[in-house]
Amino acid sequence: MKRRTVTATAGRLDAVLAAALPVPLVEAQALISRGAVYLDGKRCQSAQTMVKAGQKLSAVLEEGGQPVTAVGAKQAPLVVLFEDEALLVVDKAAGVVAQPTEGRVGDSLIDLARYHLKSAPGLVHRLDRETSGVTIFGKTPEATRALAEEFREGRAKKRYLAVTAPGLPPTGEIDLPLSRDPSRPGRWRASKAFGGIDAVTQYVRLKANDTFATVELFPLTGRTHQLRAHLAGIGFPIRGDKLYGGSPDVRCLLHAQRLEVLGRTFEAPVPADLAGYLNQGSSSTT
Repeated sequence: MKRRTVTATAGRLDAVLAAALPVPLVEAQALISRGAVYLDGKRCQSAQTMVKAGQKLSAVLEEGGQPVTAVGAKQAPLVVLFEDEALLVVDKAAGVVAQPTEGRVGDSLIDLARYHLKSAPGLVHRLDRETSGVTIFGKTPEATRALAEEFREGRAKKRYLAVTAPGLPPTGEIDLPLSRDPSRPGRWRASKAFGGIDAVTQYVRLKANDTFATVELFPLTGRTHQLRAHLAGIGFPIRGDKLYGGSPDVRCLLHAQRLEVLGRTFEAPVPADLAGYLNQGSSSTT
């Protein structure tokens, strides 16, 4: 990875960056738009941001030996489920991160959506890297605000599919608050013993046998790692979820299959790795 870091002068971000690299103004704006520019360690994607003299300005110029401005077109194709003048709905593949990080720019879902739209998409919700399924973007500020309100107010309805450890009851509701696990960075605890933020998940078992269960999950709240932490908290971690103690598998077998938002319903096909479990001749929920 090739990175350039400078102490900034005062001015508008795109102009300051163009002068510091130096590159034409349009190239500086492209780097900013693609999420390759950081101000005091935080990604900044607005060219109009006013920079103060002395701030640390970093730009990722190459990723894996290729210019960042060229990254995106050569990544796995974006699977579009629906698109109109206001919304873009895609099927995120497992292994794709939702947003670029400082050490990984160009191959995130938002990069792929930006390349598809030729403009910055409005991301209002995220799936974990190994989680596949429906993700929605706003194409206009008005659509993005409307989507954000739907998620914030709990009006967006989601259905996930997962494979868990065997023995899961036929139906249930998991009402356990979530708190960060101080002993495991990046992990959340689902337990009333530690308090935390409210989180509720309903589930219906689809099939089961002595080695696994397949389940529908309906999160009533939208917390970080909610489904993964909740299932682990009741003793049935998702297969392939290393962070939460799931049995080994190709990945964390969690799929965002359906999203109902703004009066519309969007569905993503079940990926092959999860469909293999759903198609096995296991017993039903009865």
